[in-house]
Amino acid sequence: MIHPLQYGWRCLFILALGAGVGQAGPVPEIHTVFEAARDGYASIRIPALVVARAGTVLAFAEGRAANQDQAANDIILKRSPDGGRTWLPLQVVADAGAASLNNPTAVVEQKSGRIFLMYQYIPAHLKEHDAQIVTGYSGTNVYRSLVTWSDDAGKTWSPPEDITPSVKRPTGATTIASGPGIGIQLTRGAHRGRLLIPFNEGPFYQWNNYAVYSDDGGEHWQWGENVPGALVQDAQGRRRSQINEVQMVELSDGAVRLNSRQFAGNKLRKTAVSHDGGQTWSPVTDVPELRDPSCNASVLRYSFDDAQGRGRLLFSGPDSDQRRNGTLYLSYDDGATWPVKRTLVPEGFAYSVLTRLPDGQIGCLFEPNDARRLRLARIPLTWLEPAGPHPTPRPPSPPPVAPR
Repeated sequence: MIHPLQYGWRCLFILALGAGVGQAGPVPEIHTVFEAARDGYASIRIPALVVARAGTVLAFAEGRAANQDQAANDIILKRSPDGGRTWLPLQVVADAGAASLNNPTAVVEQKSGRIFLMYQYIPAHLKEHDAQIVTGYSGTNVYRSLVTWSDDAGKTWSPPEDITPSVKRPTGATTIASGPGIGIQLTRGAHRGRLLIPFNEGPFYQWNNYAVYSDDGGEHWQWGENVPGALVQDAQGRRRSQINEVQMVELSDGAVRLNSRQFAGNKLRKTAVSHDGGQTWSPVTDVPELRDPSCNASVLRYSFDDAQGRGRLLFSGPDSDQRRNGTLYLSYDDGATWPVKRTLVPEGFAYSVLTRLPDGQIGCLFEPNDARRLRLARIPLTWLEPAGPHPTPRPPSPPPVAPR
């Protein structure tokens, strides 16, 4: 375990907006999960994190031969039997030689306990911005999407299955990317039991967000409609997408909210809502309280209403115009507002993913923004949540005006 003070932080923790000035009680623990030099890779990035039905914690990542997005990446895994305190040896879930495997996105089907992992296969001669990437399903210049699954809490995995025609439109879409991070399973409403995997599709700079979903426990998958309003005019007068890497969360009535990385418009997280289980979406809007330096982040349903009427959504991401100042946020109104936030890591903080650990603590697997390590923070809810009545949601501040 790495104690916060041993981590060299200039200050222990900062408690901000809506939560007072510090609280007594337990503080987060930080544990190193992956370390590139020790684990046999030049770079380890892109976290995904789920808890198996029996309680084993699974942390996934890309193991890269170089610090590049496409560098003969493997999909790698470590498992923790004790809630993220200690980790078993590294497992290679998928290896495609010189081709790159990208964007690990995991979800647990709670009825069967099966853990699904989606990722993309990118031929060795391609980078995601290459003009030679083509639409459709055949040829050597095609992005492909694969799925594998485990029925024993991640000890063993099925051979990968190519499901590209089920998750990628036959025309228009060039690149595709799941998450990265986690999928969800809906627990209420008309689509209860549905598995949802968040996706984006290219061409580069022209991305769209959508959901891939299954209503039969992961046997078959299909895509939903793209989120409206993705494209805006940038400062140079070009049409460019606001959105890209994306996560999704279930709301209190079974609706779904997405939270997306920004690439144009205001430097804020982007959101949309679906009332039909991810098949269609409201237009993209800003989240005024969530700054975004253009970095993948995480949103999680921690709990539905408890005895005090508190339903909780969590968000983790950099509260900065750079990839630093990793911050946890708390919402009591399905993500309409975020009245509570607290700094977890004042220094470098890039991609992150959240889960609820078996003992009720918040798990946050994050990149310290050095491409060499992934660390897990075990965070008591009481560290983040103010004591007493929860803050009254307030109307969000108007977003700044984007430059034309």
